[in-house]
Amino acid sequence: MKVAIIGAGNMGGAIALGMAKGTIVAANEIYVADPSQANLDKLKQQVPAINTLTDNAIAIKDADIVILAVKPWLVNAVLEAITLSNNQILVSIAAGVTIEALRSYTRNEMPIFRLIPNTAISQMESMTFVTSDKASSEQQELIMNIFNEMGLAMAITEDKMGAATALASCGIAYALKYIQAGMQAGIEMGIYPKDAMTMVAQSMKGAAELILNNDTHPAIEIDKVCTPGGITIKGINELEHNGFSSAIIKAMKASNK
Repeated sequence: MKVAIIGAGNMGGAIALGMAKGTIVAANEIYVADPSQANLDKLKQQVPAINTLTDNAIAIKDADIVILAVKPWLVNAVLEAITLSNNQILVSIAAGVTIEALRSYTRNEMPIFRLIPNTAISQMESMTFVTSDKASSEQQELIMNIFNEMGLAMAITEDKMGAATALASCGIAYALKYIQAGMQAGIEMGIYPKDAMTMVAQSMKGAAELILNNDTHPAIEIDKVCTPGGITIKGINELEHNGFSSAIIKAMKASNK
C-alpha cells in the first residue's frame, strides 16, 4: 500500500515518522513530497527507507492514500496543481479546511477524510480526530487503524472539529506549558532543569495513564492524593485561588473561536 504525504513540515514529517514505526504501512511505501530539500533530508536521516522527493505529482502517482499536510492557505493551490482519482483516498490535516471545501478543490467523488492529529504522532501517542465523506466502512476502518497505531484515533462529526482541536491539538501545547512551569518551580527549589523536566513530564504521563487505563475520573484520582491537612490539598487550593481551572477553560475556548 503506497501512502503519499504532501508536506514534510512539523506535522507531515511527524506523521511520516510515526507511520514508519507502525505495522500497517512499510517505511519504503511512504513517499513524502516537499519543496524544502532540507526538510526532506532531515526526514531521510531519521528513516532512510522513506522515499523523499520535491514533485507532488510524482509522489501521488499510484498512491492508495494521499495525505495533505500543508498550511490551510496552501490547500487550494496544492490540490489544483495535481490530479487525484476516485480510487484514491484523500486525507487532509489542514485545520479549518472543511470537507466541503476539499471536495470543491478535488472536483471528484473520491473518499475524503479530515483529520486533526497532534505532534505527539511522531512518538505514536497522538490524539487524532477523524471525520469523513463518501468513505466505505472498509476505508474508514483502514484510516482508523493506521492512526490508532500512532496513538488514539476517535471518529467525530465535523461540527465538533473546532472544539476537539482546542482540547487536544492546541491542548498539547497547554500540557507542555504546565511542564515548563513545573520545571521553573523545580529550578527555583534547587532541582536541575533536566531533572525537573523529567520529574514533571513523567508525572503527567502517569496521570494520563491513570485516566486512560482505568474506569475513573480526575476528581477521584485527585482525592486519592489529597490527604486531609496534607501538602497536596494546599497546592490544589492555591491553584484554584489563582484561577487555574478557569485559565485552562478560557484558553481552550479561545482556541475554538
